[in-house]
Amino acid sequence: MTFNNTPMVLNLETFVDDRGVLSFSNKLNLSSVKRFYTVKNFQKNFIRAWHAHKKESKIFILLEGAFLISCVKIDNWKKPSKKNKVYKFFTSDENKKIIFVPPSYANGFMSLRDDSTLLILSNRSVSESTRDDFRFDP
Repeated sequence: MTFNNTPMVLNLETFVDDRGVLSFSNKLNLSSVKRFYTVKNFQKNFIRAWHAHKKESKIFILLEGAFLISCVKIDNWKKPSKKNKVYKFFTSDENKKIIFVPPSYANGFMSLRDDSTLLILSNRSVSESTRDDFRFDP
């Protein structure tokens, strides 16, 4: 699957047998990924928002728990409109999703359960990301 310039969601497939659970995606193209990191919120309802990049895209993959992941297109980098459509995606242990946030979208997320963890993949290095970093009040 190739991502474009709009937020997208892809379901993780799951296989269960007597050995355990295997979650996977054979459709996800990771050729542009330069780095990854994880974020773990210790308690539910903890919010991290709003963070944006003009060039960086991100892929969010749930590792444990449950999250609400949101993103919104930035139309003005000094004073973004509060009227733009906010995309909201829910992901949980029972319904894992891969969420793509394209460049020029601010993203934020809230844990919905204690001890929730996200894996985040980026198409930019740390130095590239740092030079392209915008923060907005939640």
